[in-house]
Amino acid sequence: MKRSMMGILVILAVLTLASFIAGQATRVASTSAPQGVSQEIPVANPLQVALLKWYRANETTAFHVPGQPCGLAFDGANIWAANYRGSTVTKLRTSDGKILGVFPVGSMPCGVTFDGANIWVSNGGSGTVTKLRASDGKTLGTFSVAGQFLFWMAFDGTNIWVPGEKTAVTKLRARDGEHLGAFGTGGGAMSAAYDGANVWVTNYTDGTVSKLRASDGKDLGVFAVGGGPIGIAFDGANMWVVNSQAGTVSKLRTGDGTVLGTFNVPASPYGVAFDGANIWVSGNTAVAELRASDGKVLSILKTGTIQTTGVAFDGANIWVAGNDDVIFKF
Repeated sequence: MKRSMMGILVILAVLTLASFIAGQATRVASTSAPQGVSQEIPVANPLQVALLKWYRANETTAFHVPGQPCGLAFDGANIWAANYRGSTVTKLRTSDGKILGVFPVGSMPCGVTFDGANIWVSNGGSGTVTKLRASDGKTLGTFSVAGQFLFWMAFDGTNIWVPGEKTAVTKLRARDGEHLGAFGTGGGAMSAAYDGANVWVTNYTDGTVSKLRASDGKDLGVFAVGGGPIGIAFDGANMWVVNSQAGTVSKLRTGDGTVLGTFNVPASPYGVAFDGANIWVSGNTAVAELRASDGKVLSILKTGTIQTTGVAFDGANIWVAGNDDVIFKF
């Protein structure tokens, strides 16, 4: 009994000491920070902290990827780039950017999406979607989506959703590529994102976003955003839509499509990704980082004269495709 009581007293003492130290640290931080300097502790993705990458690096790494990389996707270990001019897709190792393979796909590939085992590439010029095995790049199938110039896709856990410029999004079963239906959207369907129950599609021509129920494609609403929406990303509660013509990003509540904010970013924004805390927007010759909670611009990273397009997060770093056969790693 005495030994048990002694153990409890030790635990209580440790907890008390930890609480005291934390309190002292808070008081020191609040009294020692210079006036006018933000005392807010930056939020980071847990993997960034684990890899000692929670701070902004002073250097940007760039990798040469021939064929004009456009869409990007992360497969859990590697980055895949759809090369618009090259009719290929490139697989890069995230640790050092080494090219692990270049695989042929269809004409003018734009979007690339990972389904947990395979990579899907939308071939804009061919009106097809190519499925490749992520482990070795082997082509597992090519599926026709007739009459459409295809753009950036989304995976809902079972199916692939493929936006096409002729006001429709096509649903393909990921297991075998079977065509499960085409569902109307607004004009110029560009990009899709999944919120756990519904698929959201940006409509470039109309300046709107369509919300479709993933189970059956039912139209649940069309919501106005800014001019020329292209990229779209889900942050766990809200959808972020890049309005290329307006030079803004819109934040929409997924429950009802209410616009919670519209935020200015550098001209001609294009792609968007969420890193667990912040929103990253590519386009023009800069990449903007916005705080997801309130849309505040935290940083703008310049890329010289290189126009940026696709963007992806690998758990620790942001990857951005550039028009001059280059991919940046931030």
